[in-house]
Amino acid sequence: MLKLRYLLYLALLAVIAGGLWWLSSEWVARSRVHTTQNATILLERIQKVAKLTTVEGYFSELYENRSFQYFDIYPFQKKVLVRVKAKVSAGFDLEQLSLETDQAGKTIWINALPEPTILSIDHDLDYYDISEGLFTSFSEADYNKILSEAKDLIRKKASESSLLAEASAQGKDFLDMVRLIAESSGWQLKIRSRPEMKQ
Repeated sequence: MLKLRYLLYLALLAVIAGGLWWLSSEWVARSRVHTTQNATILLERIQKVAKLTTVEGYFSELYENRSFQYFDIYPFQKKVLVRVKAKVSAGFDLEQLSLETDQAGKTIWINALPEPTILSIDHDLDYYDISEGLFTSFSEADYNKILSEAKDLIRKKASESSLLAEASAQGKDFLDMVRLIAESSGWQLKIRSRPEMKQ
């Protein structure tokens, strides 16, 4: 009789332990973060471009944005430190380039390459040390402004660097390569130093 009572207690403990285990596993499963993502991607337009990228520069900058409202003390300050890594492509917009051929003289007339320009900036931002005060915080508009200012900073640094001068040198090499291809086909390539031919 005593053995039967112990077996019933053990069975009851096993049922309680099993129930607790099942409840805890259900609790863990339900407490996980459930995320739903939805994206709608629209193609706004397709545009033909004629751009010649001759050089790429890689830049890394630390950018600090600090502001305050009313007083420049902790409860009213906000600050963020951002590392900006960017790839800047520089080259020429070939839509400004005109090309004419003189079939009789087997001559290709081309105007000089336009001034080199920054064609694109691909950048990533890593936010470090985001500090907000008791009465201040960063809004979405603040983050968009930081993104825009960081891109402007990279554009300024790229313009001040030797990137555009290197792009210009590479552009001259490009024209030399075109001249070589033309001459190997029995044509001459001349940089325009006279008025454009009338059609």
